[in-house]
Amino acid sequence: MKTTLIVISLIVIAVVIWFIVLGVMSRSGNPAGLIDGKLSRCPSKPNCVCSEYPQDKEHSIDPLSPQQPLNTNANRAALKEVIAEMGGSIQQEQSDYLAFTFKSALFGFVDDLEVRLDSGKSVIHIRAASRVGYSDGGVNAKRVLVFKQRFIEKVSQLDAL
Repeated sequence: MKTTLIVISLIVIAVVIWFIVLGVMSRSGNPAGLIDGKLSRCPSKPNCVCSEYPQDKEHSIDPLSPQQPLNTNANRAALKEVIAEMGGSIQQEQSDYLAFTFKSALFGFVDDLEVRLDSGKSVIHIRAASRVGYSDGGVNAKRVLVFKQRFIEKVSQLDAL
């Protein structure tokens, strides 16, 4: 009984140390960025979602289709405001691309949320991914759903003014 308790305690300690190491490792990465003008494809791991590649059924999500033209300052401001309200911080900003990071409270895992403004199709493409690990328990997919909902609400409020 005593040996079993010691073994279980050692396993728990090892798992906690592993998660701490992964959390530290995730802080040294960068957002995936654009490749040939598009958001990066998701790796084979289930900790990523992306709207750029609808043929990738495992990782595919729908892009945002705002009512206003994409290049308006109001849309960019709404994007940044919603992300800030959700606890994210901006990492990169270009004319048609913004990258944000989110840090988990427990272990400090860093996840990326990237958006690409596709003026040609009048959509906002989104990619959200964990920097380390295999599974994220659906955290990034849920984050994207919340982001999309809050962005639509924010833009609707701006339209009402």
